[in-house]
Amino acid sequence: MPTSPLREFIDRHPRLFVLTGAGCSTDSGIPDYRDAEGNWKRSPPVNFAAFTGSAAVRQRYWARSLAGWPRISRARPNGAHAALARLERSGHIDLLVTQNVDGLHQSAGSNRVIDLHGRIDQVRCLGCERITSRATLQIKLLDCNAEWRGLGARSAPDGDADMDDLPFERFTVPSCEHCGGVLKPDVVFFGESVPRSRVEASIDRLEQADALLIVGSSLMIYSGYRFAQHAARHGLPIAAINFGRTRADALLSLKVAVPCAEALATI
Repeated sequence: MPTSPLREFIDRHPRLFVLTGAGCSTDSGIPDYRDAEGNWKRSPPVNFAAFTGSAAVRQRYWARSLAGWPRISRARPNGAHAALARLERSGHIDLLVTQNVDGLHQSAGSNRVIDLHGRIDQVRCLGCERITSRATLQIKLLDCNAEWRGLGARSAPDGDADMDDLPFERFTVPSCEHCGGVLKPDVVFFGESVPRSRVEASIDRLEQADALLIVGSSLMIYSGYRFAQHAARHGLPIAAINFGRTRADALLSLKVAVPCAEALATI
């Protein structure tokens, strides 16, 4: 059987820097954000300034999260996550940077992971910076809002749910138990900066890699696209597995336009 172009790319570049996006988790039942042309499938996620500046926005966010959390909490790694974990164990992956917040790479066994945009299974207090469990907050949300229990909604990315025209003003949002501060999922919202330490640690490892492999990301937002730009400036070959257009198409040495798990199953 002839060797696939992706297999050849990996064999030629044994020290890979891998960047993953939402397309890596769709086979785990977590919806992605964009269509094959890179356009939004739904309204963009909540903006950081709106979340921090408006109690009404926080009520709407947490009500939708209450409905969406059970699905994302039950999500399990798929073939793409498993294949990348095997590649790490075989020594082919120096670092995996994920734009996803679902923690599925770690669940699949990957250890060299930077969660660029944080983790949805954690909650941060904007006052005292304490980190607590999202699962624990779910219990509190249900205790405070019993009438919302069992309310059905279509799942959306990152533990959200598509719910509109509901009395969000009646939804009670718990405050931090320690300082009374505002609770926010420990993820980077739109309009919020990725922590510099994560970016710098990622760039440092990218410069030591042989090549960049992009898995399931259109790179339409700069936080991911910057790595393709940096790799290109440093002469690193770039391959992408993505079922649709990416912002970095002009920079690619190889593109595999099939679903991530299918492409990686050949490795």
